[in-house]
Amino acid sequence: MIDFSKVLMIIGGILLIVGFFMQFIGKLPGDIVFKKGNTTVFFPIVTCIVISIVLSLVFSFLGRFK
Repeated sequence: MIDFSKVLMIIGGILLIVGFFMQFIGKLPGDIVFKKGNTTVFFPIVTCIVISIVLSLVFSFLGRFK
C-alpha cells in the first residue's frame, strides 16, 4: 500500500508540473503566428525545441535506471 501512495504522489507532481508548463506552450518568443482575416497559421518552433530538449533529458535520466 505504501508503494501505491508514492506512485499517486509522483503522478500528481508530474501532472502539476505539466499543467504549469502548459500555460506557456505556444507563447514563447520565437513562435511564429500569421493572422490574416479569418485564417491563423501557427508555427511553434521554439516550443517544439524546448519540449524536445526536456523530453530528451527526462528519457536520458530514466534510461540510467534500466
